[in-house]
Amino acid sequence: MTIVNIYLTFNGNCEEAFNFYKSILGGEFSYVGKFKDMPPMDGKACPPEDADKIMHIGLPVSKETVLMGSDSSEIFGQLTTIGNNFSISLNTDSKEEADRLFNGLSSGGKITMPMNITFWGDYFGMFTDKYSINWQISFAENQNQ
Repeated sequence: MTIVNIYLTFNGNCEEAFNFYKSILGGEFSYVGKFKDMPPMDGKACPPEDADKIMHIGLPVSKETVLMGSDSSEIFGQLTTIGNNFSISLNTDSKEEADRLFNGLSSGGKITMPMNITFWGDYFGMFTDKYSINWQISFAENQNQ
């Protein structure tokens, strides 16, 4: 079985974003590492301005799925371009859970499609959160189809 996990890269606010996600999704971080925790690589030490940025963080959201992320660091060749090239899709077990997640995660963001019954039959909505991450929330009443 292949498990899909999502990895998000931020411009210095990864820890803030993941604390927000944790407040809505629940759970505990499986790992939190900062750039200052890394040993020098290829003779490159962590610059002081990147020391407290997140090198890697994991937030289990189910038995199979972990939301992961980091801040970008130019010294390690990472630059972040915020865009609309992906979405995180959450499929829930109930309409109430879909509403709870949608309302919590969209707080401070931009709703692009409010939660509603779609032409394909799912209760579905889309938004971009306050960290410029795109989300889709879905509840399929007839999940066995």
